[in-house]
Amino acid sequence: MEQTNSFTLVLDTTHYNKEHKLLIDEFVGESYSFWQALKRGGVGSKRMIVDQLSPNLNHITNITSDINYANIELRKKGILIHITKGLKNFTWAIPFYQLVFYKTNFTSIHAQGKFIHFRNSKTFKENKSFFKNLMDEKINFDQQYIILPQL
Repeated sequence: MEQTNSFTLVLDTTHYNKEHKLLIDEFVGESYSFWQALKRGGVGSKRMIVDQLSPNLNHITNITSDINYANIELRKKGILIHITKGLKNFTWAIPFYQLVFYKTNFTSIHAQGKFIHFRNSKTFKENKSFFKNLMDEKINFDQQYIILPQL
Protein backbone atom coordinates (compact mmCIF):
# COMPACT_ATOMS: atom_id res chain seq x y z
CA MET A 1 0.00 0.00 0.00
CA GLU A 2 1.18 3.51 -0.77
CA GLN A 3 -0.18 6.29 1.35
CA THR A 4 1.97 9.38 0.87
CA ASN A 5 -0.41 11.60 2.80
CA SER A 6 -3.91 11.43 4.20
CA PHE A 7 -5.40 12.34 0.80
CA THR A 8 -3.71 9.70 -1.39
CA LEU A 9 -4.75 6.08 -1.57
CA VAL A 10 -3.05 3.64 -3.95
CA LEU A 11 -3.39 0.01 -2.93
CA ASP A 12 -2.10 -3.35 -4.15
CA THR A 13 -5.43 -5.10 -4.66
CA THR A 14 -4.14 -8.29 -6.26
CA HIS A 15 -5.58 -10.28 -3.35
CA TYR A 16 -8.71 -9.49 -1.36
CA ASN A 17 -7.98 -7.61 1.85
CA LYS A 18 -10.80 -6.64 4.21
CA GLU A 19 -8.86 -3.59 5.48
CA HIS A 20 -8.36 -2.34 1.91
CA LYS A 21 -12.09 -2.70 1.24
CA LEU A 22 -12.92 -0.66 4.34
CA LEU A 23 -10.39 2.04 3.39
CA ILE A 24 -11.74 2.28 -0.15
CA ASP A 25 -15.37 2.38 1.03
CA GLU A 26 -14.53 5.17 3.47
CA PHE A 27 -12.54 7.13 0.89
CA VAL A 28 -14.84 6.97 -2.18
CA GLY A 29 -18.02 5.36 -0.90
CA GLU A 30 -19.45 1.90 -1.23
CA SER A 31 -19.91 0.22 -4.57
CA TYR A 32 -23.30 0.34 -6.21
CA SER A 33 -25.59 -2.65 -5.84
CA PHE A 34 -26.31 -4.79 -8.88
CA TRP A 35 -29.72 -3.14 -9.36
CA GLN A 36 -28.35 0.38 -8.89
CA ALA A 37 -25.64 -0.36 -11.47
CA LEU A 38 -28.26 -1.60 -13.95
CA LYS A 39 -30.39 1.52 -13.44
CA ARG A 40 -27.36 3.71 -14.10
CA GLY A 41 -26.46 1.86 -17.28
CA GLY A 42 -23.31 0.47 -15.68
CA VAL A 43 -20.71 1.79 -13.27
CA GLY A 44 -17.52 0.53 -14.88
CA SER A 45 -15.55 1.46 -17.95
CA LYS A 46 -14.15 -0.92 -20.48
CA ARG A 47 -10.43 -1.57 -20.37
CA MET A 48 -8.36 1.34 -21.72
CA ILE A 49 -4.73 1.66 -22.72
CA VAL A 50 -2.58 3.73 -20.38
CA ASP A 51 -0.13 5.96 -22.26
CA GLN A 52 1.57 7.51 -19.27
CA LEU A 53 1.46 7.69 -15.49
CA SER A 54 2.93 10.46 -13.37
CA PRO A 55 6.43 9.71 -12.06
CA ASN A 56 5.09 9.07 -8.56
CA LEU A 57 2.95 6.21 -9.99
CA ASN A 58 5.60 4.66 -12.24
CA HIS A 59 6.18 1.84 -9.74
CA ILE A 60 2.84 0.34 -10.80
CA THR A 61 3.52 0.18 -14.55
CA ASN A 62 5.09 -2.57 -16.57
CA ILE A 63 8.83 -2.03 -16.94
CA THR A 64 9.04 -3.92 -20.21
CA SER A 65 7.37 -2.70 -23.38
CA ASP A 66 4.10 -4.39 -22.41
CA ILE A 67 0.98 -2.28 -22.74
CA ASN A 68 -0.53 -1.09 -19.47
CA TYR A 69 -4.29 -1.25 -19.06
CA ALA A 70 -6.69 0.38 -16.65
CA ASN A 71 -10.39 0.68 -16.11
CA ILE A 72 -12.48 3.00 -13.98
CA GLU A 73 -15.18 2.12 -11.48
CA LEU A 74 -17.72 4.72 -10.42
CA ARG A 75 -18.41 4.88 -6.68
CA LYS A 76 -20.89 6.96 -4.69
CA LYS A 77 -18.31 9.56 -3.60
CA GLY A 78 -15.61 9.14 -6.25
CA ILE A 79 -13.90 6.72 -8.60
CA LEU A 80 -11.49 3.82 -8.49
CA ILE A 81 -8.89 3.44 -11.22
CA HIS A 82 -7.85 -0.21 -11.48
CA ILE A 83 -4.41 -0.57 -13.09
CA THR A 84 -2.99 -3.92 -14.17
CA LYS A 85 0.76 -4.57 -13.92
CA GLY A 86 1.48 -8.07 -15.16
CA LEU A 87 -0.18 -10.37 -12.63
CA LYS A 88 -0.66 -7.62 -10.05
CA ASN A 89 -3.56 -5.20 -9.68
CA PHE A 90 -3.40 -1.75 -8.16
CA THR A 91 -6.29 0.53 -7.27
CA TRP A 92 -6.09 4.31 -7.08
CA ALA A 93 -9.00 5.82 -5.15
CA ILE A 94 -10.00 9.38 -6.06
CA PRO A 95 -12.84 11.24 -4.29
CA PHE A 96 -14.91 13.53 -6.53
CA TYR A 97 -13.67 16.66 -4.76
CA GLN A 98 -10.10 15.87 -5.91
CA LEU A 99 -10.96 14.70 -9.43
CA VAL A 100 -9.90 16.77 -12.48
CA PHE A 101 -10.28 15.78 -16.18
CA TYR A 102 -8.35 17.12 -19.13
CA LYS A 103 -9.26 16.35 -22.74
CA THR A 104 -6.66 17.23 -25.38
CA ASN A 105 -5.10 14.76 -27.83
CA PHE A 106 -5.64 12.26 -25.03
CA THR A 107 -7.72 12.18 -21.88
CA SER A 108 -6.07 12.45 -18.51
CA ILE A 109 -7.27 12.26 -14.96
CA HIS A 110 -5.46 14.27 -12.31
CA ALA A 111 -5.75 14.13 -8.53
CA GLN A 112 -3.54 14.20 -5.46
CA GLY A 113 -0.49 15.41 -7.40
CA LYS A 114 -0.70 12.37 -9.71
CA PHE A 115 -2.06 11.76 -13.21
CA ILE A 116 -2.91 9.05 -15.69
CA HIS A 117 -3.12 9.58 -19.48
CA PHE A 118 -5.34 7.28 -21.53
CA ARG A 119 -4.59 6.63 -25.20
CA ASN A 120 -7.23 7.99 -27.55
CA SER A 121 -7.86 4.59 -29.16
CA LYS A 122 -10.84 2.45 -30.11
CA THR A 123 -11.10 1.08 -26.56
CA PHE A 124 -11.18 4.62 -25.22
CA LYS A 125 -13.86 5.71 -27.68
CA GLU A 126 -16.04 2.77 -26.58
CA ASN A 127 -16.16 4.40 -23.12
CA LYS A 128 -17.67 7.68 -24.31
CA SER A 129 -21.02 7.12 -22.55
CA PHE A 130 -19.24 6.01 -19.37
CA PHE A 131 -17.21 9.25 -19.30
CA LYS A 132 -20.39 11.26 -19.87
CA ASN A 133 -22.01 9.54 -16.86
CA LEU A 134 -18.86 10.12 -14.82
CA MET A 135 -18.79 13.82 -15.70
CA ASP A 136 -22.48 14.12 -14.78
CA GLU A 137 -21.76 12.55 -11.38
CA LYS A 138 -18.83 14.92 -10.82
CA ILE A 139 -20.97 17.93 -11.75
CA ASN A 140 -23.78 16.79 -9.44
CA PHE A 141 -21.28 16.36 -6.63
CA ASP A 142 -19.71 19.78 -7.22
CA GLN A 143 -23.11 21.52 -7.31
CA GLN A 144 -23.67 20.56 -3.68
CA TYR A 145 -20.83 22.90 -2.74
CA ILE A 146 -21.48 25.97 -4.87
CA ILE A 147 -20.73 29.04 -2.83
CA LEU A 148 -22.63 32.13 -3.81
CA PRO A 149 -20.80 35.46 -3.66
CA GLN A 150 -21.72 37.70 -0.77
CA LEU A 151 -23.50 40.91 -1.63
